[in-house]
Amino acid sequence: MENHHDHISLTSAELANMWTTYLADTMAICVFKHFLEHIEDDEVKKLVTFAMELSEKHVHFLREIYTSENVQIPQGFTEEDVNLEAGRLFSDTFYVNYIKQMAKGGLVTYGRVVQNMYRQDLLVFFNSCLSEAVELNKRATQLMLELGIALRPPNIPYPNQLEFVQKHSFVLEGLGRRQELTGSEVTNLFSNVQSNHLGSALARAFSQVAQSEKTRHFFIKGKEIALKHIKVFGTYLDLASLPVPMTYDNEVTKSQVAPFSDKLMMFHFSLMIYTGVGNYGISISESQRSDMVADYLRLIGEVLKYSEEGANIMIANQWLEQPPLSADRKELAKD
Repeated sequence: MENHHDHISLTSAELANMWTTYLADTMAICVFKHFLEHIEDDEVKKLVTFAMELSEKHVHFLREIYTSENVQIPQGFTEEDVNLEAGRLFSDTFYVNYIKQMAKGGLVTYGRVVQNMYRQDLLVFFNSCLSEAVELNKRATQLMLELGIALRPPNIPYPNQLEFVQKHSFVLEGLGRRQELTGSEVTNLFSNVQSNHLGSALARAFSQVAQSEKTRHFFIKGKEIALKHIKVFGTYLDLASLPVPMTYDNEVTKSQVAPFSDKLMMFHFSLMIYTGVGNYGISISESQRSDMVADYLRLIGEVLKYSEEGANIMIANQWLEQPPLSADRKELAKD
């Protein structure tokens, strides 16, 4: 077993996940700093402070690794990307829901990342990140329960006898297909509505304060797409007589002063897009209705096309940092 790492080079997985984590955490620090300027509730302030301290710890560790390995440190996001004097853009309720969604994203991301870590210092680090995401999710959930703003997934009947599927309509679309949803289908639909509500609220807020016309229109389009996806998922829940989560749009203020740079907001929204695509992929793997799978695939295609528009805006403005790449062997082979 490798108990040291002095001579062990970083793998592609380690470089890639260090890079992504560094950018995400430097962004989060900027966001949390602005949140903390306006939070009124002491318990909400404690939660956001805890989340920010985790991100600061991550950035400090990663900078040390980059320096010791003589690897270029990403630019990420700095104090130039946040305006602490800008007015409040979200309510305290939104802040708690935001932290909850970010913690859920961390659980999924770090759970995947640790599977590909072999260097002991980074394995320990990302295991710690996963444990911290568990703790952050726990604290956010507890605070939501205390504040009475927790949205639990819907209840479904307890099974009272052993049954086996008898009809092909359980999985196939068409005449006579089942309207009932499996527990996994309900959970994923409900969760995807929630994440799209968060995306819709962020898009609305960012469109109010974006300085560039192109970025403003990008966020407006993002809100329209999020609402469309909410309608698709909500229809499945409605047909099964199950509740649909409420919107967060009323948690956005009327402020038109940008607390964040367009660069940061574009990166933030792009990060949420890719997280959403991953969530849809998991939903496909856990769906047993072909019509639902077809909807998820169609919506993934729409989101990926939209994300390309965002990438083009970022490239045009030199906001998109290049991630670590494999060697171009054809270029190296030239005389």
